[in-house]
Amino acid sequence: MRIEIVKYSDYQDEIIRIRHDVFVIGQNVPPDLEIDGKDSECVQVLVWDDQDRPIATGRMQMDGKIGRMAVLQPNRGQGIGRRMLDVFIEHARSNNYEKVYLNSQMQATPFYEKAGFQSKGKIFYEAGIPHVKMMLNL
Repeated sequence: MRIEIVKYSDYQDEIIRIRHDVFVIGQNVPPDLEIDGKDSECVQVLVWDDQDRPIATGRMQMDGKIGRMAVLQPNRGQGIGRRMLDVFIEHARSNNYEKVYLNSQMQATPFYEKAGFQSKGKIFYEAGIPHVKMMLNL
């Protein structure tokens, strides 16, 4: 497995395909909500499997908001999401961010809590899915 910070314009097709499979097909998120026009401004991470196939992606906005964490179904449960999260946290630390944050789907909060994130505020809905804001002070 290989994980890298990549330039969105170089890997746009791969990133969009993974997110489409996970969010649009897998979670019924409307395509116009999933593609928000912010990708070229974000730090993008892409993960490849041992056969050099793209299998996961995520992004971090310049204000430290991590999002669009997506791992293709056959590759889940292997620690890929945590490795992506660690890349974002290390990038944020090395660039002197004070915190990183994200909007976690409710079923994913234990995953982020294990990484040190804490819930902030009330449950809210994005694309009909319950979320909570989570934050990690660096």
